[in-house]
Amino acid sequence: MEKTCEEHTAKNHFPSFMTNSKNNHNHCCQGHSHGGIFGDKTELIFALVCGLSLLIGWLISLYPTANSWLPFSFYILAYVFGCFFFLREVVEKTLQGHFEIEFLMLVAAIGAAALGKWAEGSLLLFLFSLGHALEHFAMGKARKAIESLADLAPDVATVLRDGKTAIMRVEELAIGDLVLVKTNERIAADGFVVEGESVVDQAPITGESVPVDKTPVANRSLAAQKPYKIPTEHRVFAGTINGSGTLQIQVTQTAQESTLARVITMVNEAEAQQSPTQHFTKRFERYFVPTVITLVVSLHFAFLFVDERFADSFYRAMAVLVAASPCALAIATPSAVLSGVARAARGGVLVKGGRALENLGRLNAIAFDKTGTLTQGRPKLTDILCHDNATESELLKTAIAVESMSDHPLAEAVVRDGRSKIGDLKVPKAFELKNQIGRGIQATVEGTAVWIGNAKLFEGTTGAQIPAEVKQQAELLETQGRTTMIVRYGERYLGVLGLMDTPRENARQTLKRLRDLGIDQMIMISGDNQEVAEAVANSVGIDQARGGLMPADKVAAIQQLCLKSKVAMIGDGVNDAPAMASATVGIAMGAAGSDVALETADIALMADGLQRLPFAVGLSRKTSRIIRQNLWASLGMVAVLVPATLMGLQLGFAVLFHEGSTLLVVGNALRLLVYRIDR
Repeated sequence: MEKTCEEHTAKNHFPSFMTNSKNNHNHCCQGHSHGGIFGDKTELIFALVCGLSLLIGWLISLYPTANSWLPFSFYILAYVFGCFFFLREVVEKTLQGHFEIEFLMLVAAIGAAALGKWAEGSLLLFLFSLGHALEHFAMGKARKAIESLADLAPDVATVLRDGKTAIMRVEELAIGDLVLVKTNERIAADGFVVEGESVVDQAPITGESVPVDKTPVANRSLAAQKPYKIPTEHRVFAGTINGSGTLQIQVTQTAQESTLARVITMVNEAEAQQSPTQHFTKRFERYFVPTVITLVVSLHFAFLFVDERFADSFYRAMAVLVAASPCALAIATPSAVLSGVARAARGGVLVKGGRALENLGRLNAIAFDKTGTLTQGRPKLTDILCHDNATESELLKTAIAVESMSDHPLAEAVVRDGRSKIGDLKVPKAFELKNQIGRGIQATVEGTAVWIGNAKLFEGTTGAQIPAEVKQQAELLETQGRTTMIVRYGERYLGVLGLMDTPRENARQTLKRLRDLGIDQMIMISGDNQEVAEAVANSVGIDQARGGLMPADKVAAIQQLCLKSKVAMIGDGVNDAPAMASATVGIAMGAAGSDVALETADIALMADGLQRLPFAVGLSRKTSRIIRQNLWASLGMVAVLVPATLMGLQLGFAVLFHEGSTLLVVGNALRLLVYRIDR
């Protein structure tokens, strides 16, 4: 029961990523209103002309003196306009061996005409074509919610070059250009603030309800080298709205590669990814439609077994054909999925298709990464414990030299806070960095090997083992919720560094809302030691903490959970990608501007925070409920109408109830477009 949707392009300045690929969708679930002489309203107008022709023909037939050819000609006109949009496709699909819902309706209309019931056949085509047109109009609302994302980015931008300003089209912007954004203007490109201070409404991208303060970066060249590492207070996105201050922004992504562009592309692609229920209904239809055709053919011969005319048997068969057509079933799931994906995108949540949306609605467990997810992701250097007569400056200079070569958040904390303590002291250069995932790093400083990491790192190294005093110091810090780094310079253990990453302010409240939504089990998996993991877990209300896990251990933990429950894994989309791939649903947090997070996760929370997670879970649960309601309504209508038509329900009433059920499930699905978490 498939039909190829028309390609449609949104804004002309996003030609490469704003175009829907041609995907096969259900005939009445994903179809757009057909274009024509009246534009998108052509199908609706043709349906109304069909109805008007039917009405005129019926009124003329009420006058006994009227010529019989006159109402007949209007009925013929009703037939032409009623099946205009699906007749050619029915013929093409039938020749290919595909029997679709339109085919069943056309056969019923031809059957009515064969019986001389031109008025009832015209009524069938009128209601069916009207239902189709209204259905496409309603589904268009969900599509427009997605396509409206394209209108967020402005067409032009004010660019600063050689001290002068020039107006340029957005697609002509290059990386490194300086863009001037005035008060209340929409930001034209992804980038970072180099001058000016303001507040920016990021709701169109991240879903954040409160505008975010923006200030200039301290080091423009460093920010340009690593734009993905820029803190949120300096970073801006295309399509967001500047507040009361004027900003100068340095562009970091072209229009085709901006966060907004990638979101639009992925939301459009999400339509092709079918949910488990969609797969079920397609399999059901594959067997159901031939069964209907077989039943209808059998009913044609009822006159051989009961005392009635062939015309009566034929009429009943046509009524059953209409009643048993599963149009509402075909639209039930896709309409809900499309509406859910559209609402999620408007709320700062990118959902990659019906499978992810439906699976999220069935979760009963969530596994959280610790660093950057439940915590701020900006650890601080809190403890400096020296050993073997090492001075604090010696310990810090060695640690800074090695950690400055790493991108890890803990390394950044050591470099940032360590430099603030040693002041202008010269830090030596480090070379030959080797990273041992889950343990630490090794490098060479002034010709001497240096190891920095947890106790596991030194279990596999030759030379001096960890002194008992150093080990005790590290264990004491860990019981206080610190992450520890033991520093060894050659054969000397210089001491222990303690770092602490504070929990996010809204983490506990978010977890409570998730429990209210029905998430029974929440665990935290972390590479930090067990004591640190438990300290964070207790502070935010996590059920269970598992610390000291290597990436492979995280995957194993998720796989073990999946044996008992449907589990989501939420992390930053980079280090946690293997674990997210192993979960029922992988969720990336803070995905705005992160290519890796957008690519690896099934669901991406665009904002750098957990606030949108309850919204995403609540929306998916609502979507699952609406899908179930639609399935029961559509199957229930078939179950009622088929016996009713067998017992004598007129063809016109069968059409009325049949098309009414289709519009009912579409209207029910569209409720998702106004979903709120507090409902």
